[in-house]
Amino acid sequence: MTTTESPNGRRLTTRGAKTRARIVTAAAELMYVKGVGSTTLDDVIAASGVSKSQLYHHFAGKDALVRAVVEHFGAHVIQRERDALGHVSTMAGLRRWRDALVQNNALRHGAYGCALGSLASEVSDHDEIARRALSELFAEWQGLLVGVLRRLQDSGALPPEASVDQLATGLMGALQGGYMLAQTARDVAPMATSIDMALAHIESLSSS
Repeated sequence: MTTTESPNGRRLTTRGAKTRARIVTAAAELMYVKGVGSTTLDDVIAASGVSKSQLYHHFAGKDALVRAVVEHFGAHVIQRERDALGHVSTMAGLRRWRDALVQNNALRHGAYGCALGSLASEVSDHDEIARRALSELFAEWQGLLVGVLRRLQDSGALPPEASVDQLATGLMGALQGGYMLAQTARDVAPMATSIDMALAHIESLSSS
């Protein structure tokens, strides 16, 4: 029988791993749409089709499940951003990245925002483990933006004295703030404007 190891060190059979993944996927979908606070374990049990004993076999409680959801969304978002940003080395490439994020968010009229940002706003003040995990994910995401800006610098599109770390922080702030504005407005226009302003500033440095 094939076994894998869960994050808490417990060895899982293939069937057990599938059950755990089903629970996490259901919880992630519910928490993304309803929010962490409004999602109960009974909601997750109903949505995943598992028993209460199965859920508690894999997770000690809601905090443990939320941390698994953070990991779930983190893996998805970071892989998406690696694919999108890994080889970008031009302003045109950054603008295509911006367009993809805005267009994807427009499918829901900005309704649910960034999965990681939404989780951060709900759990950071009361779950230090989840907060640290989210902080590391945002740092990795920002590091991908730093990589793009360094490639722009290497190509001469940005001056050598430009602080790529500060520019990446500003761009990430514009992105996350844009997600929040779009979420409250149910309109992606504020998100597009926020990112455009940050990109315009970066672009202006090449001509200064």
